[in-house]
Order: sequence, then structure tokens, then C-alpha cells
Amino acid sequence: MTNADDGSDIGLLAPGWAGSPAASATSDAAYLRALLDAEAALTRAQAALGLAPAEAAAAVDEAADPGVFGLRSLATRARAGGNPVIPLVAELTTAVGEEYGPYVHRGATSQDIMDTATMLVAARTLDLVLADLARTQRALARLAADHRDTAMPGRTLTQHAVPTTFGLKAAGWRSLVLDARDRVSAVRNGLPVQLGGSAGTLAAFSAYGAEDATALPAAYARELDLRAPLLPWHTLRTPITDLAGCLAFAAGSLGKVAVDVLTLSRTEIAEVSEGSDGGSSAMPHKANPVRSTLIAAAARQAPQLAATLYGSLVAEDERPAGAWHAEWEPLRDLLRLVGGAARDAVELTEGLRVHPEAMRQHLDLTHGLIVSERLSAELAPVLGRARAKELLTAIARRTHTEDRTLTELLAEEPELKDVDLDELTDPARYTGSAGSLTDRALERH
Repeated sequence: MTNADDGSDIGLLAPGWAGSPAASATSDAAYLRALLDAEAALTRAQAALGLAPAEAAAAVDEAADPGVFGLRSLATRARAGGNPVIPLVAELTTAVGEEYGPYVHRGATSQDIMDTATMLVAARTLDLVLADLARTQRALARLAADHRDTAMPGRTLTQHAVPTTFGLKAAGWRSLVLDARDRVSAVRNGLPVQLGGSAGTLAAFSAYGAEDATALPAAYARELDLRAPLLPWHTLRTPITDLAGCLAFAAGSLGKVAVDVLTLSRTEIAEVSEGSDGGSSAMPHKANPVRSTLIAAAARQAPQLAATLYGSLVAEDERPAGAWHAEWEPLRDLLRLVGGAARDAVELTEGLRVHPEAMRQHLDLTHGLIVSERLSAELAPVLGRARAKELLTAIARRTHTEDRTLTELLAEEPELKDVDLDELTDPARYTGSAGSLTDRALERH
């Protein structure tokens, strides 16, 4: 039986993350592995504090083999109790055996294990995302340095405004990617275990003999290389909303790069192109910017998924009905989308082709009017402010009606015979501090 036949979610309608490392890290099998890791670590933590025999920890470790548990059966039976931990604990207890089975899940509640497993899945996925963000920022740094002084039209409200440089644009993209890296890294390093027992009081662990049950979460965290929380967070969902925020930001930061590339790679602009363009099912001539398209799609979905997770902050009582359950799918979707977008961003930025000749041609599309701001400032002291404005307004109209350049028309004005018009009207010489701003941005590590 193929994966397609067994109904597995392999991303048929999600080419943005299908086949990515993040897809594997968030699969049902990966969640099962994390659930079993959480259960085994709990027994080890209790053994480390003398609350369970070492043999029990070893027995649970040995039995916690994902290969012997049926995912489809667990998923189907999860409906009875509302989560997959309940049937998993039953199977794991049986697998451990009569002698040490009672130490499986002892003192914990389903949400302890599910939340901890979710943190493990998130940590493992964010590690992949961070690696791809690092590659992306390095590629963007190279583009920024290589094109520090490559002039191109700056566009505001879709129109040519004043010249800028591609180096500054790439440096800006990199700055956003580094912002995303910093946010993702901070959240990754703060992901906590969950351990509180039935209502967040750790009472059951005391009943099982713990002299100081509050020491157990820290021991649990050490076993899993996660953080120890100050309090059980069954209805204090800061870790989830932190994930929502950093993931949505990461999707948006990569989305900014993508939408700029989509614009600049339009047929009639063609200032950049993707290194591995996609084809069309109907039009052989097309070379579609597929990587940018998929990243942009992820960026458009992420805010709504994050909104669901923020909505789950409103979680009633000591254990919520529905709010916690509502987090699982959108969080996994966010992890997958961002993981896929980060993968595509590596391919996009490492393979991006820049076309300076097209940028240079486009600087002349307005017949030189792209430097009118500079001329207004430079000619005011020569002609007076009112006369400079009058002259430039009149000549701007003539550039269109006569199809002549600004430089040609200005050269005919006797008042400007001593002005170096070649210098003033060259768009490539009016990029302001773009070069030094690019250098400053590249100093960030």
C-alpha cells in the first residue's frame, strides 16, 4: 500500500511544505515519537528523584518504540477521550509489563504529555527553520554586498519615485530575516515542559511520595532539554502564543522577500529572476517564480492561523475544554508552512539572478524625471525656488509631449549653461546614502 492509499497527510495540496524537513518533523509519526519521548522522560525524571526505580525508567524507555504502536488505531481511539495520549498510555503500559507498568504516566495528566510533546515537535522543527534562515541571510548578505552600488528605480505606491540600489533592497530583506531569526531563536530557547497533574497543583506526585513535587518539573525539563516553567501552564498559554507570534513574523518576513521578487520578476520588469523557474501545464514559454509564489502563499495563511492560537489564550478554569484542543492543528500548520517557506527561501535567495542592465534601462523610463527631486533641491539656489519649480514643471510636461529626455531639454535653457547637467541628471548618482546604509546593515551578525 502506498502513502497515498493509506490516507496519510503527505501534502498533496500543500506544495509549500510537502517533502520538506519540517513536514517530517511535524508528521503524525513525529508527534508519536514526541509523545513517547515525553512519557519516557517523565519516568526517568521520577527515577532521578527516587520516585521510581531505575528499572522502571529503563523498561519504559525500551517500550517507547514508535514502531510498535499503530498510528491509525491511536488516531481512531483518540476520539473517545478527546486526545491521543489516553489510548497511547494504555498501550504503553501494556508494553512495559505488569511489574513496571504502574510507573507509566504516573501523576501526570494527558495535557502534560500532549503539551510537552508539542514543545518537542516545535523545538525540533524550529531548529530546522533556524538553519534555513541562517542560509538565507548569508545568501542575502552576498547579494547586498555584490550589488551595493547597483542602481535601480525605487518604487513607492507602485510608481517610480527616486533611485535606490539593489544592494540596499537585499540588505533590507536580510534585516527582516535576521529579525525573524532572533525571534524564533528566543522562543526556541524558552520552550518549556508541561507538568502540573490534573489541575496544575502537582498533588498526585506528592501522593506518590515526592517530598518536594515542585522539583519534578525541573528534572523533567533536564531529561528533554527544554525549559522548566515557573508554573504549570495548562491555561496560561504564553508558550503557544509566543510560537504563534514568531512563526507568523517569520512567514511575513520571508513573504516580503517573495512579493518583491514576484514584482521584480514580472515579464515587463525582469530586474530579477528565480534560479529554478517553474513551468506551466499549458504555456511552454513560461518560467514561473514558483519559490516566491509558495512563500507568499505561506505568508498569507500564517496570520489567520496565529489568530486562532492567540484566541486560545482565553482558556477557562484550570484545564480548558476546547481552547487547548483548538491549538493542535493550526500550530502544526504554522510550523509546516514556515518550515516549508524557510526551505524555499534558501533555494530562492541562493539562486536569485539579478539583472543590472534591466534596472539601468528602467531608470530612464521617466525620461529622467526620476531625479526631479534632486533637481528641485539643486536648482533652487541657482534660479530661485519659484523659478526652479516653474521650469521643472514645464519641462516635465515636455518630456512626455516631445518624447525627449530631461537632460536634453534642460541643456537648452540659457539659465543653466554653467550647470553640470550630466552629473545632476544621472540616476545612478542620486542614490543618497544607499551604499553606507547597506554597509551598516551588513555589519549585523
